[in-house]
Amino acid sequence: QVLLVESGGGLVQAGGSLRLSCAASGRTFSDYVMGWFRQAPGKEREFVAAISRGGVSTFYDDSVRGRFTISRDNAKNTAYLQMNNLKPEDTAGYYCAARGGGWSPITARIKANFDSWGQGTQVTVSS
Repeated sequence: QVLLVESGGGLVQAGGSLRLSCAASGRTFSDYVMGWFRQAPGKEREFVAAISRGGVSTFYDDSVRGRFTISRDNAKNTAYLQMNNLKPEDTAGYYCAARGGGWSPITARIKANFDSWGQGTQVTVSS
């Protein structure tokens, strides 16, 4: 497994932006598909976005497509989630995750496929 540490969360007004970072260590970062998930109080953890090992392919949940951008810098062992035009319903704990294996937009959104998780960073969007 790879060790993951998220940062960049905070409180922002609706319409604002935040950039989350996920720093990885312990294994070869470029061997892993990376994903972002979020969990609001009382709700299941849900898929947000995923990116292939080389960063060429990405996949988003419909709720964030066009507003959020996932990226990665394999030289820095870091994945990012740029969040623009934030809405109150985006309020949640955000978690990055990693899994080995190949890229598939179908399996990229399945949280059970990810075997390394960060501790999460809180994003709160006020109206």
